[in-house]
Amino acid sequence: MRIGAMRSVAIGLAFATMLAACADDGGGEAPAQGSPAAESAASPQPDVPAEGTVAVADSDLGSILVDAEGISLYLFESDTGGSSTCYDDCAATWPPLVAEAPTAGEGADEALLGTTERDDGEMQVTYDGHPLYYFASDQAPGDTKGQAIGDVWYVVDASGKAVTEDGTGRPGY
Repeated sequence: MRIGAMRSVAIGLAFATMLAACADDGGGEAPAQGSPAAESAASPQPDVPAEGTVAVADSDLGSILVDAEGISLYLFESDTGGSSTCYDDCAATWPPLVAEAPTAGEGADEALLGTTERDDGEMQVTYDGHPLYYFASDQAPGDTKGQAIGDVWYVVDASGKAVTEDGTGRPGY
């Protein structure tokens, strides 16, 4: 097998392992050094503005929530009651948007913004009661690589609904 093909297979296996870790309830141990999850955790994460600005931007999936830098934000349908269930391996791949006092940017509804306390004491930004997350593989404005992973991770529209594959929204819980 050629080196390029072997590399493609290795990347595919690493991605499959990451998906499996994030499609469960979000629990688990911290990623082992050198594991795919640890590699993901070590990858550059989007810079989160101190105020936690949430705005709306156009994407291939329609108008969706983004941070102040235009990086896509997601909800996790396994979260319940406005509380996050994504920790450890899950949070390495799906970093939470954290801020003490989130603000509404262009197109976002200030009345839908809030926070929820995570197990580590950090305040995670919520929108219409849904904790918001990044996807570690989204590195540039407009990236939506996390869309529909495990059929539980979705970008969010301006009304706070999960954007499904057909472009329509659903509540997410």
